[in-house]
Amino acid sequence: MKTIVQGTAKGIILKSNNPINFLGAVDKKTGIIRDQSHDLYQKSVRDVVLVFPHGIGSSVGAYTIYSLKANNSAPRAMICQKADLTVASGCALANIPLVVVTKEEYDSLVNGNEITIDNDLIK
Repeated sequence: MKTIVQGTAKGIILKSNNPINFLGAVDKKTGIIRDQSHDLYQKSVRDVVLVFPHGIGSSVGAYTIYSLKANNSAPRAMICQKADLTVASGCALANIPLVVVTKEEYDSLVNGNEITIDNDLIK
């Protein structure tokens, strides 16, 4: 595990096996995934620990992550397999903890389980 944006958070895991395009897939006011082809379609990222492989799409997606925080619709933390620039900069701007995990660690995270992130520790 590697911490990209430090912080602590506790919440329920919302896990996707698909990358997320924050600009195109996430409603920045509500936090609801609006991309019909995404496995999290119509689910909300609000107040969860969002687990997904990595972000895709425009760098403007970082602003969407910031907007989610400003609209009280952001995840409590994010966990990825790969830290792309969009997600890393968005989490940094919004002060959302972001950690990168190995494939094995990623595979062990179960949708719906409660998790705590405390900088370099996941429990």
